[in-house]
Amino acid sequence: MRHSAGHTLNIAVQTATSNREHPRYAHEAAVTFHLPGGTTIEGRTQNVSRGGLAAVVDQEMQVGIDIDISIVLVFENDVTSEPLRVPARAVWSTEVDEGHQVGIMFRALTAELVQFLSIFLKYLDSQRPEKRPRDVPIDDRFR
Repeated sequence: MRHSAGHTLNIAVQTATSNREHPRYAHEAAVTFHLPGGTTIEGRTQNVSRGGLAAVVDQEMQVGIDIDISIVLVFENDVTSEPLRVPARAVWSTEVDEGHQVGIMFRALTAELVQFLSIFLKYLDSQRPEKRPRDVPIDDRFR
């Protein structure tokens, strides 16, 4: 809080991690973007959270449009989960290498979709690798 000529100015500073409402899971899943007019774009997720996802696609996606997305888990031997279709909005798009990275925010979800998404994310959480020795702080390695 700063005081300037009799006025009080509140200053709030947040770090990138404190802005995240939901944990992200680094997982590659197949994703289909259902755009207005019936067009679809295929891509792969880079990370998924309760609030949205980041994905890589071959073509640019218009920012600010409301879309639906279908996320499919891919298991061994190309076995896949049922698609989870979720209402979303494209919030950012950046050109990378030979494609585009897009940021997707989930729109309001029904109670049923929240439950399905929670199961999906629980699975991703269970697939996180155990911490390797180098991921443990050096001081904790020798205790």
